[in-house]
Amino acid sequence: MARAGYWMLDYGYSARSELRGLATARDPSRRDSGAVGPGARPVVLLPGVYERWHFMLPLARQLEDLGHAVFFVPELGRNLLPIDESARLVAGLLAENDLRDVLLVAHSKGGLIGKYVMLRLDPEQRVDHLVAVNTPFSGSVWAERLKVPSIRIFDAADLTMTFLGARSPVNERITSVFGSYDQNVPAGSVLPGARNLRLAVGGHSRIIGSRAFAAVLAEQVARRG
Repeated sequence: MARAGYWMLDYGYSARSELRGLATARDPSRRDSGAVGPGARPVVLLPGVYERWHFMLPLARQLEDLGHAVFFVPELGRNLLPIDESARLVAGLLAENDLRDVLLVAHSKGGLIGKYVMLRLDPEQRVDHLVAVNTPFSGSVWAERLKVPSIRIFDAADLTMTFLGARSPVNERITSVFGSYDQNVPAGSVLPGARNLRLAVGGHSRIIGSRAFAAVLAEQVARRG
């Protein structure tokens, strides 16, 4: 019963996120000129599969209130592209705006995209750290059950997934945050060699809007490395 409740709360959160996107007047292609304030830095927000940029708006507001410059990648659309193609869009944003000391904050598939950038597309190490939330580093059982290309990429046997789920030196610069229950990633989001944080929040999506994650984000954005 508790898990059924988590599902309902989680999908309710996702529905509200869609409505929030329809109501916002924000231009996601706006490029901030830079962070302001002591310790400020550029932060790039990456949503998960089927999610548009505005899913990450609650985090953007928190980060901007703390004085950081926030960047979206609206070219991702609903994030249905292959991981490597999406990663090139992110790397292009970093280079185009000459962003350095970057914190990537990503939900679900966004975390895989972020790690791909760090491994393959960031020779200058523009990315300092990645905070990945409920990211399926070990794949998802739904990849086997659903014959949808955008979900089948999360098959644990997929070469890209195997590559991204493996231990790597960049894992030391990744914080993997996950909840007490995730219906989309039941195998969990533990990444070997990374900083792994479990929060007392159930559901795949609503963790993004939780107070528990807001506290983690405030602490992480102030860290380096």
